[in-house]
Amino acid sequence: MSPSSLGATPRRRHLTDIAWRAIAGLSAVAVAGTLLLILGYIVREGIGALSLSFITNTPRPIGIPDGGVGNGIIGTIIIIGIAALMAFPVGALVGIYLGVYGHGRTAASMRFLSDVLASVPSIAIGLFAYTLLVQPFHHFSAFSASFAFAVLMMPLVIRTTEGALRLLPAALRESAVALGASDYQVTARCLLVAARPGIITGLILALARVTGETAPLLFTAFGSQFWEFNPSNPMAELSLQIFTYAISPYREWHQQAWAGALLLILAVCALGILARVAFRQRATVET
Repeated sequence: MSPSSLGATPRRRHLTDIAWRAIAGLSAVAVAGTLLLILGYIVREGIGALSLSFITNTPRPIGIPDGGVGNGIIGTIIIIGIAALMAFPVGALVGIYLGVYGHGRTAASMRFLSDVLASVPSIAIGLFAYTLLVQPFHHFSAFSASFAFAVLMMPLVIRTTEGALRLLPAALRESAVALGASDYQVTARCLLVAARPGIITGLILALARVTGETAPLLFTAFGSQFWEFNPSNPMAELSLQIFTYAISPYREWHQQAWAGALLLILAVCALGILARVAFRQRATVET
């Protein structure tokens, strides 16, 4: 084999490396550019209708000024809050079982079912909640919407809790056992404390997962034009109000829909920042 042919291989590898780096860079720029384009368009369309009265007032008929989505914001907090109370304890306990004790076919089956549940479309979850909690009682409610959101949140909580526990070094558990700690003390006072930042990150991401969901609400919460604080009644929700305004024929409501979408984007960004802060705390603990 000639020296020239031997020198061609490293050169070809170098050119291939440059080409793939360029493709990866262009892909990253395309994704970031698309995101910035969407965010910029939402800000441009929604910033004009965003005001204090928009955040604090209820919807108004066309032609009456100072309409808002205050009831939708309160409804969103109530619905997602109840969903978190339902999903977090159950999802965390299942994740703890899988991360600490999960071995064998039973654990593998639970992981598989959790992954399948995570891939179920949200509209199917909404239809399930409608069949289970709305149709038998002939009554829409915020509680049924919270149930649907809890089902959507649970797989993410399970998998992130399990992942946070499995990333802990085995020496941590072994040293606690060597010091005479019981199985409960090892899990509650050692493993969960060390994995807490990762678990919190999963909980925040689960909240962000359902913040903008609309399809389940069409079958459950149904919406309301008034202030409502009782979760057993139909309740307004921000993403549902955005959907209602967006399909209307009125320009004023279209602007309010963009302003509501901007509020949702800001809420999701805030949750994302909280998740990153929790992740940094986790990295500090592991270091």
